[in-house]
Amino acid sequence: MPATALDSGIFRDIFSTPAMRRVFSDENRVQCYLDIEAALARGQARLGIIPQEACDEIVKHCRADTYDFELLKIQTERIGYPVLPVVQQLVKKCRDGLGEWCHWGATTQDITDTATVMQIREALDLVEGELTAISAALAGLAKKYRDTPMAGRSNLQQAVPITFGFKAATLLAGFERHRARLKELRPRVLVGEFGGAAGTLASLGKDGLATQAELMKELKLGQPAIAWHTMRDSFAEVGCFLGLVTGTLGKIATDVKLMMQTEVEEVYEPFAEGRGSSSTMPQKRNPISCNYIVACTSMVRQNVAALLDAMVEDHERSTGPWEIEWIAMPEIFLLAAGALNQARFLLEGLEVDPKRMRANLDITRGMIVSEAVMMGLGPYLGRQRAHDLVYDICRKAITTGGSFLDLLVADPEISPHMGRDELAKLVDPANYLGQAGEMIDRVLAAYH
Repeated sequence: MPATALDSGIFRDIFSTPAMRRVFSDENRVQCYLDIEAALARGQARLGIIPQEACDEIVKHCRADTYDFELLKIQTERIGYPVLPVVQQLVKKCRDGLGEWCHWGATTQDITDTATVMQIREALDLVEGELTAISAALAGLAKKYRDTPMAGRSNLQQAVPITFGFKAATLLAGFERHRARLKELRPRVLVGEFGGAAGTLASLGKDGLATQAELMKELKLGQPAIAWHTMRDSFAEVGCFLGLVTGTLGKIATDVKLMMQTEVEEVYEPFAEGRGSSSTMPQKRNPISCNYIVACTSMVRQNVAALLDAMVEDHERSTGPWEIEWIAMPEIFLLAAGALNQARFLLEGLEVDPKRMRANLDITRGMIVSEAVMMGLGPYLGRQRAHDLVYDICRKAITTGGSFLDLLVADPEISPHMGRDELAKLVDPANYLGQAGEMIDRVLAAYH
């Protein structure tokens, strides 16, 4: 009976995706075990370590859909590990005792770890597809809204003007770094394990490393320089990578939900009939995808911490920390997939309101660009005097409700140096965007 948000018939496609669940399903994991056993048999047959007849018989029975999963459950609970029950069924399926040649020289952790690497490889392909789509959506927003002014915010207060394209390009640059990280980590992470009981391949004698090389060639995985049974940095790296990715997704969700506030209304999640509605307040349009992204991101971080704990293992084969990965790694990928899926939906259909952005820029009646006025007056009055003068005028405009521009024009220290037209240009937020456009162009050029 499904009991968690990740396997619930109601919630599972909110917090994860069918494709990622398939990767970490019992069926796929067992198939990975069997793919490794088949690859090991083929490699050892080529090397003359096991008979070709045994190899052919073993390979013939490496299909997970022919295995008794209820029996696997019972035996795994009894033995404590899932590989031996699979091997036992494989041996029984083979005729004339030929199955006794399977798993030759391997240990349970070799198969388990290598299967996890194979699952990670599949899962990272799914992650890469989502990252690519999100980058494309952000690039589209950056290009479309390159010159759309809006308020930049600091400590939740209006700071100086930016453009919405600048905000999107900033996020795009981050996602392009994530895509680069993914490319860089694959060679370190997609390395198989085959070391035998304590990592020395002693049971295979002089054929150990040759067998290892053939196995990894079959599986299209990197060959380890030395056993890594209790060196778990590569798995922790994958977890940390997804922690970084979902951290950025959480930043997007936070910005969007703040911009969806009634008092702001600059962007909205994609509209769908009834989505985000309230049972008591018909007018509401809640940030549903943002909420789910934030929840998934938080849980990923907790599981990443568990993976880091799992690095603290004892001697050459561990007692306990290894099993942490069995719980944490699938959950990290499943939750990350949910966050990525929600973010892709959000960004590909994001509703942007440039008019509202401009209206919010004008809330302070030009004071959002008081820095521009200060810098414009600096050559005439000195920077510090210009700062103090503009500060006083801002306070007066706030307390009296008067026009910032009118107060600037009327000030006797300013009027000898600047007239209304020049001051009006300084207090127009659209004229104080710095080099935002050029920065956006650089990000888009690197993306393309």
